Amino acid sequence: MFTYTIRRLILTIPTLLFISLVIFLIVKLSPSDPTANLPLSIPAEVREQIREALGVNKPLIVQYLRWLELFFWNEPRHYLESAFGWDLGMAGETRIISYQTRSPVMDIVIQRMPQTLWVVGTSYVLGVLIALPIGIISAYRQYSWFDQFGTFFSMIGFSVPTFFTGVLLIVVFSVNLGWFPSIYDTTHRVTDWSSFLFQVKQMIMPVSVLALFNAAQISRFMRASMLDNLNQDYVRTARAKGLTEQVVVLLHVLRNSMIPVVTVIALGVPTVFGGAIITEQVFKVNGLGQLLIIAIQGGDVPTVQTLTFIFAVLIVLFNLIADVLYGLLDPRIRYD
Repeated sequence: MFTYTIRRLILTIPTLLFISLVIFLIVKLSPSDPTANLPLSIPAEVREQIREALGVNKPLIVQYLRWLELFFWNEPRHYLESAFGWDLGMAGETRIISYQTRSPVMDIVIQRMPQTLWVVGTSYVLGVLIALPIGIISAYRQYSWFDQFGTFFSMIGFSVPTFFTGVLLIVVFSVNLGWFPSIYDTTHRVTDWSSFLFQVKQMIMPVSVLALFNAAQISRFMRASMLDNLNQDYVRTARAKGLTEQVVVLLHVLRNSMIPVVTVIALGVPTVFGGAIITEQVFKVNGLGQLLIIAIQGGDVPTVQTLTFIFAVLIVLFNLIADVLYGLLDPRIRYD
C-alpha cells in the first residue's frame, strides 16, 4: 500500500503539469488585456510598459514557465514567510498579480477561502450524513415506503437545478416568511451567542441547497451498491453461520458497499467547489465561486488560471485519496 501511494504521488507530478499547461493555453488564448480596465486617458506607451512589466508580450512558453515558477516557488515561500515569520528572501520578489485588483491572487484566494469552506464544507458533510443512512435503509427495505421516499428525494435533488432551488428558498423563507436573510453577510463575525445564531441562520439556505444536491447523488450510489452486495453469496453464507442481521449488514455488506461510494464521495469534494459557483452567486456568498465568475467576466487571466488549477489539484488529490481508501476498506485490494 505504501509503495502504491508513493508511486501515485510521483505520477501526479506530470499529470498536474499537463493539466496546468492545458489550463494556461485555454485561458491565454482567450481575448484579454491587463490594461483593459485602466482609464482611457493612459497613453499607449504606458500601457505597453505595463504589459511588458507583467510579461504578457513574451512568448507563451516563457509566460508558462514563469507562471509555474510563481505558483510553485514564489507563492509557497511567501505563505511560509507570512504564516511562520521565516525569512526566505521574498522581499521584492514577483508574485501572481490580478489584472483587476492589482494585488496578489493568492492573498485574495486565502481571504475568500473561509467563506467557501463554511458553506461548501458544511453542506457536503451534511449531504453525506443524510445520504448514507437513506441509501442503506432504502436498499435493505427495498420497495418499502422509506425506499419510495428516498427515490423521490433523489429525483428532486437530481432534477431541480441549484439556482432554481436557491431562488425558491429565497422567495419562500426570506421574502414571504422572513425567517432567513436572502444575502449572505461575509463581513459577519461570530463573537457571542446571538452572532452565532445569525451565522447559522444565514447558512441554512445555501447549505440546504448544496446538501440536497449532494445527498441525492450519493444516496443513489449507496443504495445501488448495497443492493448489489446484499445478493452476494458471502451474505448468505454469513447468515447461514448464524450471524445476526445487524452484523451481516453493518460489518460485511456495508464495508464492501462503501468501496464504489468512497470514489463518489472523494471525487465529489472538488466538484462541489465548482458546483457552488452558482449557489454563491444566488446567495451572494463572497467565496471562490463568485471570485471566479468576476475574474472570467473581467478577463482576469491570472486569477482564472490560479483558481482553475487549484480545482484541478483538488480533483487529483482526492482521486488519490479514494484509491488509497480502497485498500483500507477491502482486504482483497492490495497494491504492494
